[in-house]
Amino acid sequence: MSNKLTKKSVARNYAFLAVMLGSMVLGSVVGWIFPQVKDAEGTVVQAGATVLKPLGTLFINMMFCIVVPMVFASIAGSIATMKSRKRAGKIMGTTILTFVITGAIAAAIMIVLMKLIPPVLMPWSDLAEGVVDDPISIPDLIVNFFTVGDFSALLSRSAMLPLIVFAILFGFGVNLGPGPDSPVAQLLTSLSDAMMKVVQIVTYYAPIAFFGFFADLVATYGSQITTDYVRALAVYYPLCFIYIFTAFPLFAWFGGGKDAVGEMFRHIARPAITSLGTCSSVATIPTNMEVAEESGISKDVSEIVLPLGATMHMDGSCFSCVLKIAFLFGVFGKPFDNVGDFILIILVAVLSSVGMSGVPGGGYIGEFIMCSVFFPDQLAVAYPIAITIGNLVDPPATMINSAGDYVVSFLVSRFVDGKDWFQKVKAARSAQ
Repeated sequence: MSNKLTKKSVARNYAFLAVMLGSMVLGSVVGWIFPQVKDAEGTVVQAGATVLKPLGTLFINMMFCIVVPMVFASIAGSIATMKSRKRAGKIMGTTILTFVITGAIAAAIMIVLMKLIPPVLMPWSDLAEGVVDDPISIPDLIVNFFTVGDFSALLSRSAMLPLIVFAILFGFGVNLGPGPDSPVAQLLTSLSDAMMKVVQIVTYYAPIAFFGFFADLVATYGSQITTDYVRALAVYYPLCFIYIFTAFPLFAWFGGGKDAVGEMFRHIARPAITSLGTCSSVATIPTNMEVAEESGISKDVSEIVLPLGATMHMDGSCFSCVLKIAFLFGVFGKPFDNVGDFILIILVAVLSSVGMSGVPGGGYIGEFIMCSVFFPDQLAVAYPIAITIGNLVDPPATMINSAGDYVVSFLVSRFVDGKDWFQKVKAARSAQ
């Protein structure tokens, strides 16, 4: 009976994925047939399929409303109910270290690829000067990454990292104060469970939203991509999918053994497609939590790794950061062959990626850091070019970021629950 239920559940999941993929394809076709048209001055004279953008905006706005209380409740509740504070510290320490290592690996891979296939073959000679706002200092950037000036600001989706910091502190406060069995701790757990049910309700609207997302994306950018941008995208997009089928299996194997690889591939499509459609790591947190639970990952692990990953685990963004730097090196005719530059590029890619928020456009701060380090004298020109590339590669970058959060939970589980944790999960399932 349980096998039949499992097969029906898998069939339902894949049927829903097929509907979402079909919506994405249909939206792309509509966007290609009805593109946005602009005149010589850049004024929109024909909106085309961009009028369908609100269909997707409705979905992402609902997800953003959900994730703020969900992230707070899941992290704070997980820490508050932990019987061992040592375990909480071990999970977070292992998680952050894993994020840094995988990000550095991604950046190094992209540097090698950019040496083999430069995105820009000839420097640009007709660059127009742009206008950049007054730069913010590095100390202020660090303060803004982790804190806000008022409690009410924590309720905004633009303050996800400060919200996570507050949730961690609050969770430890409850654990040290009322205790893991207190009503406050149980309330946080119940709130997290309730928000997961809300996600299931909202997900029924996802196919319509995905149709609108991709119709707008193709209609907006399809006719504006020049030769150099096409070359950059032709390298970046395949790399993201190759990374999923090479690096992700290696991470899963190291985290849980050979059987964990199959488990990972059975579930990776859902967070990958959700993130590809929403272009948001934050909006993918609920889906990641669902598949992590189905994979047998400990709840306290997933409830710390996945929200942290939405703002700090950015392998896809490390890819794009290196791509932007290599692209701008070519635009300004700067040689891309200095080992010292390569080391600095890896450091900047990891730093800027870890500091990015998990929302569309959240990489603007990272792009500013990148441009201010490598192109301070051409900042007004380099910054808008970097933003353009960021917008074009945002969907697959977010897919790598978000789906990778789920994969990292396998790695963290190995160090927190032991290298045979997945074998224990399998044994427990067989005994049921």
